Amino acid sequence: QVQLVESGGGLVQAGGSLRLSCAASGSIFSINAMGWYRQAPGKQRELVAAITSGGSTNYADSVKGRFTISRDNAKNTVYLQMNSLKPEDTAVYYCNAVAERNNYWGQGTQVTVSS
Repeated sequence: QVQLVESGGGLVQAGGSLRLSCAASGSIFSINAMGWYRQAPGKQRELVAAITSGGSTNYADSVKGRFTISRDNAKNTVYLQMNSLKPEDTAVYYCNAVAERNNYWGQGTQVTVSS
């Protein structure tokens, strides 16, 4: 089992920045990859960014050049640095971990970008 706790969401004006954090605990040795997903009202949950245990990263086209995913292995924490935020980035952001073919999710953190 893997437990994920997110933090760092909030309200920001367009063009601003936020950093999300996701702290993992439990069977962290089994984690293959971690990532961030988001879900806006009335829309499906979508991948924002992911990072593998080897450090490879993947981003949605809509956030490339603006968002950066990183990890601190010593703290078992993954970060999502979000710059140049747009109103369309408004959503609930969920941390995800893939471990032994199981998906684990955090509780979600709200990000609201005002125009």
